Amino acid sequence: GYIATPQTQPLRQPQEDGSPHPFDSFLQARTPAGRWGLPEDLAGPAVFLASAASDYVNGQILYVDGGLLAYIGHPLEK
Repeated sequence: GYIATPQTQPLRQPQEDGSPHPFDSFLQARTPAGRWGLPEDLAGPAVFLASAASDYVNGQILYVDGGLLAYIGHPLEK
């Protein structure tokens, strides 16, 4: 998912006219969590994958994206 870091800061800050950056608007509108991910949002999945709880988990992709991939392509509700 998209994580709020110094590298993504230009996509999160308002434009010169004060309006939100188009990508920030897109992400927040299309992500069920309604926000950018935070670095700490990765901690739980990382601990799970590093623990014995995931010993029998194989061949899976664990998306940590606030639901963006599950929602992408659906029309925006009005």
